[in-house]
Amino acid sequence: MTGHTPNLGILYADESGRGITHPFFVLILNAIKVEAARRGYDITFMHPAEDEDYAEHCRRGNIDGVCMVCVDFRAPRFKALVESGIPCVTIDHIYRHTPAVLSDNETGVQRLVEFAIKKGHRRIAFIYGHDNSIVTRTRISQFHNTMAYHELPVPPEYVREGLYDNIGLTRRIVLELLQLPQRPTCIMLPDDVGYLGAQEAARELGLRIPADISFGGYDGIPLTQAMTPRLTTIRQSSEDIGQMAAKRLIDLIESPETASRKANVFPVELVEGGTIGPVLG
Repeated sequence: MTGHTPNLGILYADESGRGITHPFFVLILNAIKVEAARRGYDITFMHPAEDEDYAEHCRRGNIDGVCMVCVDFRAPRFKALVESGIPCVTIDHIYRHTPAVLSDNETGVQRLVEFAIKKGHRRIAFIYGHDNSIVTRTRISQFHNTMAYHELPVPPEYVREGLYDNIGLTRRIVLELLQLPQRPTCIMLPDDVGYLGAQEAARELGLRIPADISFGGYDGIPLTQAMTPRLTTIRQSSEDIGQMAAKRLIDLIESPETASRKANVFPVELVEGGTIGPVLG
């Protein structure tokens, strides 16, 4: 690294158009920046051309290692980057032999669903986000596992593909679920941001939250804790995730022979708001 200030690249492909203002990932990205600065590293957000080789982009830009956040991890060019020999760390996805940092999504989904079940809910729907990472697949699987453990049916129409951080699409899916002949009494949203769309859908149909319909979120962002009613959700350790991702990447850059390749899995917290109420009648 002699001759230049060490530099961490951030690969962040946000399909919502929010960029680095995304209310959950901005907390992670800021934690990465703070830890990198503490260790003497600069940060570069990578925006190569669509057909450009990421590894070559890193070499030309003197980028020493890359943290991959919120990208389509199935895409060949991202896989090629982690196989290029350039140090990489992923957030919310696991590649073989590549350090990863993520939350305990199995426990998070289980706690949220069981919280609703304890409130008397039996008809629970599940909207999931981008199916491009182990996080989404884990959440879908754990939802089905938890419902099966409690011997509760999951009609196919209750499990819907959405997108993370997409208020409009979540609103539309919630509207469709609420107009089913036998609608769910509780809907698990792909993330906290989706609550804005879900709340709008309920209001359009004249439904009260949680008296007529309940919602559960995921992430624990401050915005939905300031709304009325406050969202019942799973809070992820965003600052810890970002800080650890930066530490793992710098360790991989500075000590490639001894740096661990194991995943770091952070615990989650159930935040009880006011959006999952008891089933009435």
